[in-house]
Amino acid sequence: MLRLSKKTWLALEAVVDVAINARPDPVQSKEITKRQGIPQRYLEQVMQQLVHAGILKGVRGPRGGYTLARERRRILVGDVVRVVGAMEASDEPTAATPSELGERVIAPLWQDVQVELMEKLDGITIEDLCRKAEEAGVGNSKPVADFTI
Repeated sequence: MLRLSKKTWLALEAVVDVAINARPDPVQSKEITKRQGIPQRYLEQVMQQLVHAGILKGVRGPRGGYTLARERRRILVGDVVRVVGAMEASDEPTAATPSELGERVIAPLWQDVQVELMEKLDGITIEDLCRKAEEAGVGNSKPVADFTI
């Protein structure tokens, strides 16, 4: 079965968390860690790569943290997956040369599946995931104003 890697899962959670909670102040990584249960060692690594890729913006200072580098509707899920995929590819050892069967049959099949998956992920924005989180009642740490007397 095709599986979502742990780093990709955590990166998507972190970006959606920032998208939901970084208004008006940036979100600190320790807040994301607390809300989402993401291990700090994974989070910092992934967040820096997302900053370098132009998905997040790092804000320095005592009230610093992370904000989105562009609008939620302009960040694709595929963008986040590609950043983490590049990180993971650089961590993997060089694979052995595949057999002729692997090269001519399995590799093209896998390539086609990956292309279709990325096309699907490029059709989903962080805004879409934020909307789903709102519908599910998850992700927002800010209290909702209650004007009842």
